[in-house]
Amino acid sequence: MNSKLLQQVRILDPVSNTNQVSDVLIIDGNIAAVEKNISEFPTKTNIQDCQGLILGPGLVDLYCHSGEPGFEERETIESLIQAARAGGFTRLAILPNTFPPVDNLAGLARLQNLATQANNNSAFPLIYYWGAITQGLKGQQMTELGELAATAIVGFADGLPLENLALLRRVLEYLQPLNKSVALFCHNSELAGNGVVREGYDSIRLGLPGVPTMAESSAIAAVLELVDDIGTPVHIMRVSTARSVELIENAKSRGLPITASTTWIHLLLDTQAIDGKSPLGTEFLPYDPNLRLNPPLGNYSDRLALVQGIKDGVLDAIAIDHSPFSYEEKTVAFSEAPPGAIGLEIALPLLWQNLVETGELSALDLWRVLSTTPSKCLGLNPGEIKPQHSAEVILFAPQETWVVEKQTLKSRSFNTPWLGKQIKGRLIIINY
Repeated sequence: MNSKLLQQVRILDPVSNTNQVSDVLIIDGNIAAVEKNISEFPTKTNIQDCQGLILGPGLVDLYCHSGEPGFEERETIESLIQAARAGGFTRLAILPNTFPPVDNLAGLARLQNLATQANNNSAFPLIYYWGAITQGLKGQQMTELGELAATAIVGFADGLPLENLALLRRVLEYLQPLNKSVALFCHNSELAGNGVVREGYDSIRLGLPGVPTMAESSAIAAVLELVDDIGTPVHIMRVSTARSVELIENAKSRGLPITASTTWIHLLLDTQAIDGKSPLGTEFLPYDPNLRLNPPLGNYSDRLALVQGIKDGVLDAIAIDHSPFSYEEKTVAFSEAPPGAIGLEIALPLLWQNLVETGELSALDLWRVLSTTPSKCLGLNPGEIKPQHSAEVILFAPQETWVVEKQTLKSRSFNTPWLGKQIKGRLIIINY
C-alpha cells in the first residue's frame, strides 16, 4: 500500500469552489479523505507538512506540439511528457502537425504507440490527440473525418488557419452528428501579409511589418456566421485581440455554441516586450526571436481585454500552446524566426506571480481556466479533490524561486524569453 498524508495544504478545487486549508490522505493513487485534521491513517504513511503549499487538480493543456515523429531535435514525446509533469500538466492534447501528420489511422496509431512507450506506465499525464481536419494540414481536402472520429481522438484541429470557407462549411456540416470537438485557428493570411507583430504604434516604432487586428477578427466573424447557420459547436483557438473578445462575447450572448481560449503568454506580454520593455518588470532581449509568435503578441489594450475576457468568462480557457523549436531555428533575425515558444514548465508560476499575486485574477479563477474549463472544452470530466476520486492532483510551491536554464528544463528545446531569468513558483512532483 502506498499512502501519503498532505498536512495543512491549501486546496483549490474550482469544481466544488473550494479554497481552504485541510489534510488530504492519498492511498494507492486515490483520494481517501479530505478533512480539517486527519488523525487516523495507515501505518508507514508518508507524512508531508504542506503549509504554504497549494494542492489543485492537475492542469490541462488544450493544444500543444510534439516534435516526434519527424522533428525529434525539437521535442520527443518523452521530453514533452517530462516537461508536462514538471509544469503540473496531467492532461495534454497534442496537435496533429507531426511528420507525417495525424490525418489517418496509421499516423494516429504511430503517435499513440510512441506516447505509450514514453509514458512508461505512469498514471499521468493522460495523452489525448487532435485529428487533422484536412489532408496533410493543407486546408484543401477533408480527411476521413468519420473514420478518425471513431477512434480515440478528442476532436479535430489543424492548428493552422482553414481559410477556405466553402470547405469549412462542409466540415462543420459533416461533423455535426459525430459529437467531436473542433478547434479552429482564425487567421486571414492575405490580410496579415508579411506581418510579424501586431499592427499599431509599437510596430511602427520597432520598424517591423504589422499584422492588422482584422486579420484575426474578420476570420472569427466568418466562423461565427457559419456556426450561427449550421449549429456545430466550435472552439476558437489563440484569441489575441480586443476586437475578437468583443465578437465572441456578442456571439455567446446570442447563444451560439462556441468556446474560446487565449494563450498564457498573450495574457502576460504585449508588443512592448519586443523592445525589451516587459509589463512584468522583467527585462528581455530586444527583438528576441522567442517573442515571435503566431498570432503575434497584442497591443497593450489587447492584453488588458484578454485578461478581462478571462475574468468575465468570455474566454473559457488558457492554453499553453507549447511550441518547441531548436536553438538553430530560433537563433535568427526576429522576422525570420519560426513562431512559437515553450511554456509547459513555466506557465503556472508566471501566471500565478503576475495575475494572482497582483490581484488581477483570483486563485480559483486561474485554476479554473487552466484545469476545469480546458477539460470541458475537450469533452472530458474535470478533475476534483474529493474522496473516492483519482488523485489527479499537483502540489505547487508559489514562493519557491528558481532559474530557467537549459539544465533545469525538461523540454528538449529552450525557446523562451525567460531563459536565464529567475521566476517564483515551482511544482513539487507527487509520485502517484
